[in-house]
Amino acid sequence: MDAIAAPPSFYQLGRRKRIHLVRHAQGMHNVESDKSRDPLASFELFDAQLSPLGWQQVVDQRETVRRSGLLGKIEVVIVSPMSRTLQTAVGIFGGEDQADGLHVTSWQDSNVESRPPIVAYELCRERMGKYECDKRESISQYRSRFPGVDFSLAKDEDEVLWDPNERETLEAVNARAIKFLKWLWERKEKVIAVVSHGVFLQQAMIELFQNKNHYTLPLNNDYDPCSRFKNCEIRSVITFHESMMGLGSDSMICKQQRCGRIENQVLQIRESAKDKIPVEEVEVVT
Repeated sequence: MDAIAAPPSFYQLGRRKRIHLVRHAQGMHNVESDKSRDPLASFELFDAQLSPLGWQQVVDQRETVRRSGLLGKIEVVIVSPMSRTLQTAVGIFGGEDQADGLHVTSWQDSNVESRPPIVAYELCRERMGKYECDKRESISQYRSRFPGVDFSLAKDEDEVLWDPNERETLEAVNARAIKFLKWLWERKEKVIAVVSHGVFLQQAMIELFQNKNHYTLPLNNDYDPCSRFKNCEIRSVITFHESMMGLGSDSMICKQQRCGRIENQVLQIRESAKDKIPVEEVEVVT
């Protein structure tokens, strides 16, 4: 009797990535918007900087990331080219000499060479248009302020995406999120941090959890995956991409059993996330 090949395990479901999504710390525009939306159109909030509370959030999150060991695992940080996101990304993941106004004497262990590279990319910007706080500075200005950030992917020196008369639709933001996630999947790194904005990150999370081509699992279960991010909040997920399985005819088996054997494996990993067990240590029985 011919041996029957076992169905592929969950770890054979193609390439996987750990993505750590980070919303920028509190900006001055966040402080003003709590009072009224009107000031957001003021030039005084152009390319809004972090507030004093925002800087403290960065300090606290940097310490959390360092103590957890996450800092040593991230291979690259992708960041929106805006002051508040750059300040957050460099403040949490960069070296102390890159902090752009953040003065913390306790960061004695900072070693710039051991920090992950930080790459600016336009696709992960906030919903654009009308509000001055969402209009960016020139790339040359950012380069001088954030010398440790790679701006080589910035195609336009000056702002060309922001529209003073029309706010970008959520459908357009979602389309950008889809394009961005596809670009992220094509990168070689497996552990990636993304520092972006509330609306964009929310659309990205919705896409990750609702797209049928992904198996996405939260690695910290204390949030609603599709809810709005808090300032300086980090949400970590592991995502598997079906279109990159490369399993030949076996891939059809996986799709047919998605709600059966595969779903049971998903539940095992979900339980491991609740128990704070690293996904790599979960034993999957096929």
